[in-house]
Amino acid sequence: MDITPKKGWRTKLHDIIYEADTPGGKLFDLVLFIVIIASILFVMLESVNSIDEKYHNFLDISEWVITILFTIEYIARIITVKKPLNYVFSFYGIIDLLSTIPKYISLVFGGIHALAALRALRLLRVFRILKLARYLGASNNLVNALKASKAKISVFLFAVLIIAIILGTIMYLVEGEENGFSNIPKSVYWCIVTLTTVGFGDIAPQTPLGQFIASLVMILGYGIIAVPTGIVSAEYTAQSKPKKQDTRNNVSLNSQSCENCLAENHKDKADYCYNCGEKLHI
Repeated sequence: MDITPKKGWRTKLHDIIYEADTPGGKLFDLVLFIVIIASILFVMLESVNSIDEKYHNFLDISEWVITILFTIEYIARIITVKKPLNYVFSFYGIIDLLSTIPKYISLVFGGIHALAALRALRLLRVFRILKLARYLGASNNLVNALKASKAKISVFLFAVLIIAIILGTIMYLVEGEENGFSNIPKSVYWCIVTLTTVGFGDIAPQTPLGQFIASLVMILGYGIIAVPTGIVSAEYTAQSKPKKQDTRNNVSLNSQSCENCLAENHKDKADYCYNCGEKLHI
């Protein structure tokens, strides 16, 4: 006899919206992924005046349909968690709100003078691109890799800044005002531009010694570019292992989301959330 308690409609809806491993969750993610792609495409087409003039009504109706779908999704995400504010003020919650409200805000504006404001509001729709991140599994690995690398990268950037200040000061002393290096900040600006291999060409050393130093800076720039790439790549490789593991106990982790605090990556067959102790729906 099956004595497993039946799930309520909120729990079932939570499983569909927040769980990526269930059949309903996979279908939901796929449909929402397609809608986001379509929304981005419509926004891009709307920015082309010739296309907007010809298909304005179609694009406008499509935008309203997509906005309503996003609104329903946003409300559903709020009502299916026990602490709605955890979602509302989370990164994805803010992104979901910013990608939904522009169409509604446009209703407040009217008349010709509001057209400039409406164009600015369109820019908020690009936040829908960020909604894609939650449906791309590799993006989570990249975010984790960047977080794990932030200390090393911060030290690296600080070291590069020191190098730029030192070399910029040296170039100011070598070249002087007559060759465009009129002050130390401007010389540091030149050094940063040269180190990053951008090379705008608005300032260039004229003396042989200055050109020699510039050559060293350019060569150094190529070496510097490779450092953060290596740091992030190493962390990304560590994050991209086939199955997430708890390194302490060698236990596989799943993608189940806690209905109370939205924490993820619980151990397989875990009964309670590791973060808040809430009962998980297995």
